[in-house]
Amino acid sequence: MINKFAKSIKHVYNIINRGCDKKMKAIDIANWFLSMNNYMQNITDTEYITNMKLQKLLYYAQGLHLSKYSKPLFKEKILAWEHGPVVREVYDIFKSYGGDGITYTGTQVELSQDTEFLLEKVYELYGQYSAWKLRNMTHSEKPWQTTPRNVEIKKELIKDYFNETKLCELQ
Repeated sequence: MINKFAKSIKHVYNIINRGCDKKMKAIDIANWFLSMNNYMQNITDTEYITNMKLQKLLYYAQGLHLSKYSKPLFKEKILAWEHGPVVREVYDIFKSYGGDGITYTGTQVELSQDTEFLLEKVYELYGQYSAWKLRNMTHSEKPWQTTPRNVEIKKELIKDYFNETKLCELQ
């Protein structure tokens, strides 16, 4: 009886906190971007996403999610590498592509409507830019500028920066 009650409370809590999908990993978000890119290639003249571009899309998605929901979209750390923010776990999966576009393999998870909306906005706003343009954009932003190379960019720093400068982009 208590177990059923606890499950009901947890279910209600999950509904209330729709902004954060349960156990979301950065690779799930990466696969969503690759899937969207695959879809867009079927209807428009769209290039493949490279690993560098994927890393920047993950950074912008995390930043906008932190700003809007005050919770991380995924738990993995974002590191300040030489060419901008990087999620090491995702980078390692796709590093064999080098600078070439990543071929979508079909792995994707179901996301909440709120998360799907946010990722669509990130893709719409930032997916139009090349990997190098996104790299240069992140290099001009406080979270990357103030974090030593190869060190985690703290989620609180990302959240504060996006609260100050980027949240209006979700409107």
